[in-house]
Formats: sequence, C-alpha cells, structure tokens
Amino acid sequence: MQRVTQKSTKITALVSNVRKSVVEILNKPTSALVGHQAFKTEQKILALWAADCAEHVLPYFEEKYPKDDRPRKAIEACREWVRTGVFRMADVRKVSLAAHAAARDALGAGQDAACFAARAAGHAAATPHVATHAFGAPAYAIKAVAAHFNNADNSIIKERNWQLQRLHRIADV
Repeated sequence: MQRVTQKSTKITALVSNVRKSVVEILNKPTSALVGHQAFKTEQKILALWAADCAEHVLPYFEEKYPKDDRPRKAIEACREWVRTGVFRMADVRKVSLAAHAAARDALGAGQDAACFAARAAGHAAATPHVATHAFGAPAYAIKAVAAHFNNADNSIIKERNWQLQRLHRIADV
C-alpha cells in the first residue's frame, strides 16, 4: 500500500509543478487563467497546449483501440476552437463526454495508460468551455506515461519537461 501512495504523491507533485510553471510561463495569476471568460488569449494558449499534451499520449489509446476515434475527435475539436473561436456547448460536451466514455471503456478492460490518454483528450476538448480543464490534459498525460512505463521516474519527468517546453513554444508565438 505504501508504494501506491508514493506513486500518487510523486505524480501529484509533478502535476502541481506543472500548474505553477504555467502561471510563471504565462505570467498570469491562476485566477486569470481559470475564469469562465471564453475567447481569452490565455485560454486559447491553454487549449492548444492541452490538445498537444493529449495528442502526445494518444498513441497509448490508439495502440489498444485503433478503431475508436473518440479521443482523437476530441483533440481535433479543441484545435478547431482555437483556430475559429466558434463555440457550441452541445458540440464541446458531446466530444468531451465521448472521450471520457472511451476512457471508461479502456479502464474497464484494464488498460490504464489508454484510459488516462483518453481522459487527457476529454479535458482538452472541454477547455473551450472552462479553461481549468486545460490542466486536466497534462495531468492525465503524466498518469498515462506513468501507467505505460510502470511509473519509471525518468519517463514521467521527461513527459513533464516536454509539456513545459511545449507551453513555452506556444506562449512565445
């Protein structure tokens, strides 16, 4: 039981580190990043970053479920919102919940990495509705990597570093 607690604590610490880094990289307080005001520049940056984080681990899902495109469609919907700014709650809800349904299907089959990858996609898709969902994508991506590599420290830290480098590139554009 203690081993599970150590894994959870390590992942939680990394996710917390990512959140703090986002605030520093975007030079905005957390409250400015998680409001319900749609179409903010920062929200679009976070949405694009969330889509990238989800897409980075999407192969863990697609390897196990090659015919299930629900998570990929969720990521594509997020990217479409960033490009166009068009927001329809029914569409956002549909693709996000479909990705989460894919995650439940994977979890039921004992495919943790696939489950977490699909959850990352679901959160990315929900970012146009509420910016806070953007933080779910990298968190679940880290969990997907942890599950895929059996909690190997170097893989988890490498994923976290990739996420932060990606955010830097997006924010500097």
